Amino acid sequence: MKPGIHPKYYEVEVRCACGNTFKTHSTKPELHLEICNNCHPFFTGRQKLIDTEGRVERFTKRFGAQTAEARKAATKATKAAKATKAAKTKQAAV
Repeated sequence: MKPGIHPKYYEVEVRCACGNTFKTHSTKPELHLEICNNCHPFFTGRQKLIDTEGRVERFTKRFGAQTAEARKAATKATKAAKATKAAKTKQAAV
């Protein structure tokens, strides 16, 4: 290995936004995480939205927050509209 071209390798203490800390090695002198295995929904089994810079609020404002019931009602209305359109087309053809 050539001397002087490799980055320094530090033993760092990683800090998560939830307060969890652990030690690892990195080329950066300090690491800060937004989410770790103690607070990630996949590992914890509970849903938790982390809103950084209002992204979730902006998304819901742009696309609207739909619940499962609202999606089912919209699907049902679409199917009913297609059925009435098909009936009118069939009736007009006769």
